[in-house]
Parts: sequence; C-alpha cells; structure tokens
Amino acid sequence: AFIGEPVMGAGGVRIPPASYWPEIQRICRKHDVLLMLDEVITGYGRTGEWFAAQTYGLEPDTMTTAKALTSGYQPLSALLVGDRIAATLVEKGGEFYHGYTYSGHPVACAVALANLDIIEKEGLIERVKTDTGPYFAKALQERIAGHPLVGEVRSIGLMGAIEIVRDKATKARFEPAGDAAVVVRDHAIANGMMLRATGDTMIMSPPLIWTRSTIDMACERIVKALDLALADLSGKAA
Repeated sequence: AFIGEPVMGAGGVRIPPASYWPEIQRICRKHDVLLMLDEVITGYGRTGEWFAAQTYGLEPDTMTTAKALTSGYQPLSALLVGDRIAATLVEKGGEFYHGYTYSGHPVACAVALANLDIIEKEGLIERVKTDTGPYFAKALQERIAGHPLVGEVRSIGLMGAIEIVRDKATKARFEPAGDAAVVVRDHAIANGMMLRATGDTMIMSPPLIWTRSTIDMACERIVKALDLALADLSGKAA
C-alpha cells in the first residue's frame, strides 16, 4: 500500500505539485497497490473541497479522518473504505473484527452529524474554495511574504505556512534550527494569534468560519509578531 497525507500538515504544510498525486494514483493502479490517504487534517473542507482527494482528483481505497469531523467538540475518527476493499471484505473477508469499547459512541456521532450539518448549511466549504481560501493566499503573499524574516509563504484553502529565515536572499536558516520560529510563535501568542512552530516553519489551520476581516486581523498580528521577533533575533546576532 501507498500511504500519505494529500498535504503534509504537521511536517510544515508541504503542498505537492499538481501532477504529484495523479501520478502516484496512476502508478498504484498500474501495480495493484492500495492508495490510502490520511485526511485527518485535510478532511471536511480544509482545502476547499470536502476532502483533499477531490482537490487532487483522487479515488483512494481508504481515507482516515478525524479533527474536523466534529470540529474538535468530541473525540471521533472515521475510516472511509472504497468499493474495492469493501467488496473484498464482503465477499471474502468473513468476520470483520472492528468493534471496540468506544466505537460509534452515540454522543460523539451526534456531534459529528450536527457539525457536518452546520458545515453544509452554512456553505463553509464553498466559502473556503471561492472566497476565504483565495483571500488568505493573497493576504499571505501581499502582507507577510515581504517581511525580512520570511523566506516563503504557501497555502491551500485555509491551511498555510510561513518559513522563517535568517537571510531572505539565500534562504539561510537560523541556528540552532527551530529556535527562531519559537520566538515568532511566542510573540504571536502574546498578541492573541495562535501559531504553531514546527522546525523553522509557522503553520496555520484556522477555523473554516474565518472571514476576510478575521484574515486581515490575523495578518496584522502575524506582522507584529515577526517585527518583534526580528528585533529580538537581531539583538542576539549583535
């Protein structure tokens, strides 16, 4: 089997080239290899589609999902299985042992159903696809990318990353690796903006209910955090 995240999340929001996943799928189908996607982060609207598999035109054999299934209000995950595996289980699998103590917990499942209903009724995924996602990408490019500490910004839907560098021209990093991003993160949190530092990268997966005004406010706070971090890091270098 080939297992992967459509977009690497905690690894720094690594967005693959448009041709990557279709080619992976082609190779898997050619050699009868199962294609299994980890959509724990990307599932339920993050990329502007219900699933990133749709964003990249994929038909995976399985998808693992969680997080936005309940928007975090209850712990729940789900494994989605395609026809090829389902048919094999039905025809040849015999007993399918998948009952665990808290499987299908009624409270968590009720929360998931209510959550998915809200996502659908309020058109949150379409908003990410046509409005807030493109606006988020534009805001990162226009307001964040030019900062002296920023080597690169990237995003897909409402999922973004800011690379922190010591030298903008050469993309040289600070030493030791990861310390500069922590400085940025701490200033951001102190100014009311929750960012996650992973290595030299600041990553974001904001709520799908974000609006353009929320994105504007977030960018203002990120710039302030970057300015304060630049002063701190410049002082240390001196």
